[in-house]
Amino acid sequence: MARTKMIRRWRKNMDVTDDTEYVDMLTTLSEGSVRRNFNPYVDIEWDSPEFAVTPNDSRWVLPATDPIGGHPWYQAQPLQRQIEIGMWRQANVAKVGLHFENILIRGLMEYSFWVPNGSPEYRYCLHESVEECNHTLMFQEMVNRIGKDVPGMPRLLKWLQPLIPLAAGPLPIPFFFGVLAGEEPIDHTQKNVLREGKELHPIMERVMAIHVAEEARHISFAHQYLHKRVPHLRRRQRWLLSLFVPLTMRILCSAIIVPPRAFWKEFDIPRSVRKDLFFDAPESRKMLRDMFGDVRMLCTDTGLMNPIAKLMWKICKIDGPPSRYRSEPQREHLVAVA
Repeated sequence: MARTKMIRRWRKNMDVTDDTEYVDMLTTLSEGSVRRNFNPYVDIEWDSPEFAVTPNDSRWVLPATDPIGGHPWYQAQPLQRQIEIGMWRQANVAKVGLHFENILIRGLMEYSFWVPNGSPEYRYCLHESVEECNHTLMFQEMVNRIGKDVPGMPRLLKWLQPLIPLAAGPLPIPFFFGVLAGEEPIDHTQKNVLREGKELHPIMERVMAIHVAEEARHISFAHQYLHKRVPHLRRRQRWLLSLFVPLTMRILCSAIIVPPRAFWKEFDIPRSVRKDLFFDAPESRKMLRDMFGDVRMLCTDTGLMNPIAKLMWKICKIDGPPSRYRSEPQREHLVAVA
């Protein structure tokens, strides 16, 4: 009997047709995917001489908004070494990005498998999956062009990743919080790099611009999906979720932002520098907190910011004020451009 009630609640939660505002939002996002979309082999001129990857190209030097690029140790290195570190770093971020997108695509397919006929969520999830497939093509092509054999995700997460998409069917709310844990750090970092105004290699600049443009829709959907469903959870479920969210944000952020062990060995980077970068220095701690301002806003709006949850956010070192609106820029991180 209890199992039947649980299944009924789950099925009712999948039906969204009675929520006109939510349906209109999904329609707008889906139509946006039709009107404005990118093809990585049409919108990026990979074989153009301008896009060629050549040695000694200073445009691969990491920008100051990157945690490594802004550190005195990196800035004190010879130019050629800065270029090599920058190319490896950017290639690995792209590889981690495509690994994450791969998990997301499989999760969206799992979720869409269960939605009822006539649900506008089905169409949107398929549109997003197509765009994420294009992102994986784009990221892998970038890695191939740079020519660095980077590993991407940490080994432990690679072993666990087959299980993650399976949660999207029975546990879609934790899954979509996991989606934000992967999307927010990459989106936040790329926006800061583009806002900084530093001259970037055309490949990196074009890939970032396309990813940021389409990721805005994906992040918007995840926020609206959770806004709709989290407030209707039972009190005990919300309490458990309030502890799950900051922990997930911190774990996945570290998997995406922190380079793997191979990076530190490749460039013989001192342990003290590594600790400073991730995340002992005041600047790196602030960068970590700023990544999740939008998620803190979401948790505040949906009733997930109880006293114990706030303590968990603080333990994970990602506490702070919520954003006033989505994608609010952290202006103190932006470098003035002459």
